[in-house]
Amino acid sequence: MMAKARASPVPTATREARKTDRVVATNRRAFHDYFVLETIEAGIALTGTEIKSIRDGKATLSEAYARIEAGELWLIGAHISPYTHGNRANHDPDRPRKLLVHKRQLVELREAIEQKGMTLVPLRLTLKQGRAKVEIGVVRGKKLYDKRDADADRESRRDIERALRGRE
Repeated sequence: MMAKARASPVPTATREARKTDRVVATNRRAFHDYFVLETIEAGIALTGTEIKSIRDGKATLSEAYARIEAGELWLIGAHISPYTHGNRANHDPDRPRKLLVHKRQLVELREAIEQKGMTLVPLRLTLKQGRAKVEIGVVRGKKLYDKRDADADRESRRDIERALRGRE
């Protein structure tokens, strides 16, 4: 008699989908308002309902920023909506969340933001192998004329793309 093969507790399609990296939220405002000088990837300390909500794509970074307090890096102002199937122990959507980086990276970030006009802004929230990661950027604010130059460059690139597409 042959032993019956046991099915995996997680369906294959789900396992494969979990292995792929996917961008959950992008801070488009940051790319418009700041020059991104350097980026670093950090993990996030989350509760169970927060990671479930992130997997559902219910997170925004538009008003978020990062701050170093008491030797730790914190993500402030990121909104992770309450999990729809959660109970009364659901999380606070706007609570500060600890970011996980190496001590050496924290020292480098502190040195970078001590320069005048530099700050830390989250650029992307991604899921990598089932874990939530935030790409933090060391940024410097753009002046109004910088934004106008960027808009003009973007428009000229679009015009060139349209012209090239028309020839083909």
